[in-house]
Amino acid sequence: MTNPAAPLPKPVQKTFQYRTISASVAGELRRRIVDGEFQAGFQLRQEALAVEFGVSRIPVREALMQLEAEGLVKIHPHRGAIVSALSPAEVEELFDLRALLEPRLLKASARHLTEEDYQRLRDILQEYSSELHAMQVSRWGELNREFHMVLYQHAGQPRSLAIVANLLQECDRHTRLQLALTDGRARAEAEHDELLRLCAGGQIEAACNLLKTHIEGAGTSLLKYIHEHQKDGRAAVSV
Repeated sequence: MTNPAAPLPKPVQKTFQYRTISASVAGELRRRIVDGEFQAGFQLRQEALAVEFGVSRIPVREALMQLEAEGLVKIHPHRGAIVSALSPAEVEELFDLRALLEPRLLKASARHLTEEDYQRLRDILQEYSSELHAMQVSRWGELNREFHMVLYQHAGQPRSLAIVANLLQECDRHTRLQLALTDGRARAEAEHDELLRLCAGGQIEAACNLLKTHIEGAGTSLLKYIHEHQKDGRAAVSV
């Protein structure tokens, strides 16, 4: 017999449903922000989004909280969710953290990369090069993120890898901006090729040094662009 005083089970299915819906909403909003459809300062209204997606406000609120954790929006008590602008201090912190963590992951992972991994990396770089020359901005950040994550996948440091994955996600808009609006495209392409060559040749220390320089150079280039445009009195940029 069942105990009448026993607590009723939680509606697990409903919880999973909300999580699935919120993940879908977050994915679409993330795409719009990263693609520049929703630019810095744009207000994301829960009611309007719920109507557009045909869902309740609960998964929309959860989606916005997820995007805030990724640094893509800021949630204000009286204004709601606002698409984040590029803050020089935040950009500097993001790239500093990447320069600190990613060479460590590469050092631990590089010697374990397989020929299958190298083929995948070559395929990514080939597509990356094509998209760069075709100015297909929407794919740059995604391919850059995938290239770096494949390099680090055998590090055996899941927490650091998760942090870097989040940093790369946050850097997506910034990476596109740095490539699209500065002279970073040719340098990025050349350094990725050299990074792969060094790893394949067993020159791990040199690869780690290049990776650190690569990340720092991208951050410096982007910060220079932001500071120059702020001096011109232009609004904060997003991409």
